[in-house]
Amino acid sequence: MKKWSGWRSEYASNKYDVIIIGSGISGLTSGILLAKEGKKVLILEKHFKAGGWTHTFKRDNYEWDVGIHYIGEVHNPNSPVRKLFDLVSDGKLEWHKMGNNYDRIIFPDKQYNFVAPREQFIQDMGGYFPGTENKMRKYIQMVDGAVKSGQSYFANKALPNWLANFTYNKMTRKFFNHSDKTTREVIMDIFNDETILGVLSGQWGDHGLPPGHSSFAMHAMVVRHYLDGGNYPIGTSRRIAETAVDYLHSMGGELYVNAGVDEIITHKGKAIGVRLEKGDEIMAPLIISSAGVMNTYGNFLRSNKDYSQMSTQLKTVTPTGSYICLYIGLNKSTEELQLSDTNLWIYPGYDHDKNVRDFMQDSNADLPVVYVSFPSAKDPAFEKENPGFATMEAITVANWSDYDNWKDEPWKKRGSDYEQMKEKLSERILKTVYKHVPQAKAAMAYSELSTPLSVKSLANYPKGELYGIDHTPDRFHQKWLKPKSGIKNLYLTGQDVLTVGVTSALFSGLLTASAITKKNLMKELLK
Repeated sequence: MKKWSGWRSEYASNKYDVIIIGSGISGLTSGILLAKEGKKVLILEKHFKAGGWTHTFKRDNYEWDVGIHYIGEVHNPNSPVRKLFDLVSDGKLEWHKMGNNYDRIIFPDKQYNFVAPREQFIQDMGGYFPGTENKMRKYIQMVDGAVKSGQSYFANKALPNWLANFTYNKMTRKFFNHSDKTTREVIMDIFNDETILGVLSGQWGDHGLPPGHSSFAMHAMVVRHYLDGGNYPIGTSRRIAETAVDYLHSMGGELYVNAGVDEIITHKGKAIGVRLEKGDEIMAPLIISSAGVMNTYGNFLRSNKDYSQMSTQLKTVTPTGSYICLYIGLNKSTEELQLSDTNLWIYPGYDHDKNVRDFMQDSNADLPVVYVSFPSAKDPAFEKENPGFATMEAITVANWSDYDNWKDEPWKKRGSDYEQMKEKLSERILKTVYKHVPQAKAAMAYSELSTPLSVKSLANYPKGELYGIDHTPDRFHQKWLKPKSGIKNLYLTGQDVLTVGVTSALFSGLLTASAITKKNLMKELLK
């Protein structure tokens, strides 16, 4: 495990061209692309580890990822996703292709496998639902069309304001044809079948909203991303930040942990620096926030005269829901336990919207989803480093209000009531896990539950949200969600600028760097 350098006050007097708040993949990507342009880059991370949602944590012989469970497209060396990962890791990041059955959608009466490549997926779905193969092809065409139409929509965000406004209608119209509809509307329009809707939207946890609320464009991006299968970083997801930070350092950039930003300093309508929680002030002509719009507009700019306008903008979007994750350590190897690398999506019924609604009204209702992932089965390096051990993760949604009693207590010091509640939740999740992975029970050696409060403490998301802001149809009409903020010399990057997920955050870094340099870095990447 890499030892990260902590911030020291004497660094504050150094000269920097760019300060980036947050070391998630979007901050790292924009930092590396600007360092390649010759800028002196400083990245500040609140946590004691770099990498944002790509970091991992260890307990004894176990290591778990906190945010990455599989990534599509990177097994193809010519895909834009792979090219950008290669660029920011200086070619040092390696990938392992998972088996073709990347997801299994499980209901009480039946289970459905999502198998790559896309032709296999279409045929399998036609097999589960005889007579629908032509409709399945139409559905996949709709998915492709929605993703393709997003290219000019997202490109518009990187243009100078005058040009973005001038071309906005033309560059966004096709995308809005897809994004304005919910996932439910599009799938029901094609199939008119609630069971098929439940199955095809079985990956809704990958973006955080059930089909009655999510934009079809967001659903399409997730589906398309995995149609050719899933992959996992060799050496766990921490290799993403480790390789990126090494590359940043080789170009003279700096990254420090334990460096929480308290405020963005502005003067005469311009961002001129940041003030840390420790009181240090660091100046630079360019500031980029990778900390999400809720943090940036809702907190970091609280002393700015335009603060009230920004607070109003925040009312037009909703933070995504919270979640809990049970990290499981097993004292036998993946091979001994015959664990597969297929992700399990376990549901109490086909109506995802009802499942979520019932649970939000009463936390004792059935868990609306339990997502089970097997990191040690996805990573060929795990067995070499931790022979005889294996890991699993089980994730479900959470109701933020259930944690009100402890929201002001510090991490790891929330008292016995909190620990008892976690124990009960862990038992509920394990009951589902053992039903579908029975061999895990005898090998169970360690478990640890993270709640929305853990996310709030460690990722600094105000309500423990998983994916920034909700991907409803409305979200895509917020013109202000783009790299250039309303304040001169302040830029945004991250999943709020584009959409959810690590590859989207990766490309938001490219988009932000394009907006700053006024270069089409996407075009250069694809050369």
